[in-house]
Amino acid sequence: MQTSYRSSARILLPVRPWFIACSLAAALLLNLLPTAPSPGLPDWLALVLVFWSVREPRRVGMGLAFLCGIAMDVADAGLLGQHALAYVLAVYGGGSLSRRILWFPLAQQALHVLPLLLLVPLVQVAVRTVAGGEFPGIGYLLGPLLATLLWPVLTFVLLLPQHQPVDHDANRPL
Repeated sequence: MQTSYRSSARILLPVRPWFIACSLAAALLLNLLPTAPSPGLPDWLALVLVFWSVREPRRVGMGLAFLCGIAMDVADAGLLGQHALAYVLAVYGGGSLSRRILWFPLAQQALHVLPLLLLVPLVQVAVRTVAGGEFPGIGYLLGPLLATLLWPVLTFVLLLPQHQPVDHDANRPL
């Protein structure tokens, strides 16, 4: 008898640390593209950091978020620490809420992740404003909305290597 399994009910293989590192490096490279600072585009590194902090809170923590943030600050040539502070706060929230977020289907997960992704540009704008910078406009907050819409796609892409083949064996319970 063939049973249909939802994708969330499947048992996933453990994630490999090199895959997390490669996905973070790819997100950093996407942030470094010349189109990255334009309004409406998501902060790819923040999105991938929040994803892994929700899925793997023991492997991706605040220390890694701080290092990624410092790398973004150096690459962005902005205020040193603005990305680092924003990423650390987002990853802390993702790790703290990971069990709650993973309980929901993907669309509701995206709604739970939206405040974490909105936190990143809000902290960056607050740090820049305190340092004397100008407010970049409301278009700056469109990136987290697009990132929220991309959450199901990102989940599918980043969990794809962890899926086990669907072969049903009557002698194995799992």
